[in-house]
Amino acid sequence: MTHLQQFQKEFEREAIVMRKMLSIIPNDRYDWRPHPKSMSIRQLATHIAEIPLWFGMVLNTSGLDFAVEEYKPKEINDTAALIAYLEENIEQARKDLAAGNENTLDEIWTMRSGEQVFSSDPKRDAIRMSFSQIIHHRAQLGVYLRLLDIPIPGTYGPSADDMSF
Repeated sequence: MTHLQQFQKEFEREAIVMRKMLSIIPNDRYDWRPHPKSMSIRQLATHIAEIPLWFGMVLNTSGLDFAVEEYKPKEINDTAALIAYLEENIEQARKDLAAGNENTLDEIWTMRSGEQVFSSDPKRDAIRMSFSQIIHHRAQLGVYLRLLDIPIPGTYGPSADDMSF
C-alpha cells in the first residue's frame, strides 16, 4: 500500500468521526466559548470542517505563507451549513488524495508567516500533521461539548455516553 493509499484509508475513518462530532453541535451554541482566549464553537467547528482541504494544499503547493495569503474562514451559522461545508471538503480531500503524486511526498512543504518559519517538512509529514490537527481540534470540540453537557459520540470506540453500565 502506498503512502497516499494509507492516507486515503485513514481519511475515510476520520471523516466518519468528524461528521459525528460536528453534527451534534446545537444551533444556539455557535458563539459559545469556554474561555475568552478560546475559539468560539463556530470558529473551532469551521476550522475542523476546513482542514480536509489542507491535503490538496500540501500536495499541490510548496507551502503556505500567512503573511501573503489572508485567512478568510467560511461564515457558518448552523449545523446544517456546517455539515454541508464538511461534505464538500471531504469530497475535495478524496479527489486530492486520489490525484496526489506519491513521488512528491519527499518534497519540502513550508508553513510560515513571512520570514518566521513554523514548519518545513516533507509533504508526507505535513499531511500527517493535517491528520493530527483534525484529531486535536475534534478532541478540543469534545471538551467544549462536554462542558455544555452534550453527550459525546464515540470516536475510536464507545464514549462514556455510549456505554451502559
